[in-house]
Amino acid sequence: MIHKNDLYYLKLALQEAKKAYQKEEVPVGAVLVKNDNIIAKGHNLRITKNNALYHAEIVVIEKACKKLKTWRLDDCILYITLEPCLMCCGAIIQSRIKKIIFGAKDDKGGAILSKYTIFDDKKLNHHPQYLYIEYEECGNILKNFFKEKRKS
Repeated sequence: MIHKNDLYYLKLALQEAKKAYQKEEVPVGAVLVKNDNIIAKGHNLRITKNNALYHAEIVVIEKACKKLKTWRLDDCILYITLEPCLMCCGAIIQSRIKKIIFGAKDDKGGAILSKYTIFDDKKLNHHPQYLYIEYEECGNILKNFFKEKRKS
């Protein structure tokens, strides 16, 4: 079920994706919220940091853990412009994030609904709630980014 602030936080994640776009990073952004307070915001930094791990979700989880001084983010909601990959889903599970809301599916690498359904795997010890809210701008920024990359 969509709550009144879900689109607001997805729009903030989209602002983060736009920052990534300006850095010529794949434009994915994320925002972590706890009790309706923003704990951390971030975007992809793999190219900037020369580190394959620096997906938007990982950046935000790292910031939040430092800020909250705990690895347990169990009362948090993560808003992401793109469906997380397997690596990021693993980090989400490990950090015990309560819920994930994303605005675009990733048919090539998404691990919640598209390629895999990792959060539904009963063999795992934590099962985050998730919600896909089709937010056209989240998909369009990625399409435009890769269209431009193919031209150059």
